[in-house]
Amino acid sequence: MSNSGGSLTEKDMGHATGTAPNGRGAATGYYRGGYDPRNPMANIHAGDEARLPAFGGEFQPGLWRRAEKHQFANPAPLGLSAFALTTFVLSAINLGTRGVNVPNVVVPLAFGYGGLVQLLAGMWEMVVGNTFGATALSSYGGFWIAWGLLLTPHWNILGADGPYKTDAIQASDPMMSESAMGFFLTGWFIFTTILLLCTLRSTVMFFLLFFTLDLCFLMLACSHYAHSGGNEEMFHTLTKAGGGFGMLAAFLAWYNAFAGIADSRYGLIPVDVIFFVVLPPPNPLLGFLDVPRIIDAPPT
Repeated sequence: MSNSGGSLTEKDMGHATGTAPNGRGAATGYYRGGYDPRNPMANIHAGDEARLPAFGGEFQPGLWRRAEKHQFANPAPLGLSAFALTTFVLSAINLGTRGVNVPNVVVPLAFGYGGLVQLLAGMWEMVVGNTFGATALSSYGGFWIAWGLLLTPHWNILGADGPYKTDAIQASDPMMSESAMGFFLTGWFIFTTILLLCTLRSTVMFFLLFFTLDLCFLMLACSHYAHSGGNEEMFHTLTKAGGGFGMLAAFLAWYNAFAGIADSRYGLIPVDVIFFVVLPPPNPLLGFLDVPRIIDAPPT
């Protein structure tokens, strides 16, 4: 077919895409900026001519089309669900449910769900501008990864032949690992207390989640201190208490996650999270129960 009658030959496709005929010479059509032999597809379809979606230019190198708005989902229910399930399993073991007292089954959950998935949810909270959510979810994701490392047999951090079981340490303090675990859990108790104070401007259910989790860390830390002192009975009692508060925290996390999912679009059952009445309105940064929000794209 000739080009004189308005139709295009295969060699003259450059006229349609904006490049010069056969890729040489001056630019024609809708091409902007002249022909660049190093990137001949950089600006094809730069105009507003009609074309099929598959050739819209979105995947062409050198082209970028700014989106007017970005819509983000609420990542908090995902992070809360990851925290809840991992905490539920560990708390069931701390309670001695069905006689199970070996916690290593928590390791894959601690790495995969409570660790990695919750950490990702925390990063997504940072993207949507929720400082509290990013700090909390990312930190507890890190907690579960650290907990998984403690229980991984390959690392043997607390094992019989581990660093706390050398002859020198056994001679000085055979229960040093229990004190070290107490320090580990005490640090998380302090951190959770800080977050607990921030929830006073949120909801009752959200406050109760961090309150029970705070008591869980406190009970477990004290259980290891009691064990390091040789009080075996108090160790088991406080471990079960920590398991009980952890179980409450797990179900409260699931409740708050459900409240974040069951909004006006997905929820058939109304979920009441009970806002504090005597305190100021909820802090907008505590957006765990916010619906997905619209964020304008940054100006170019």
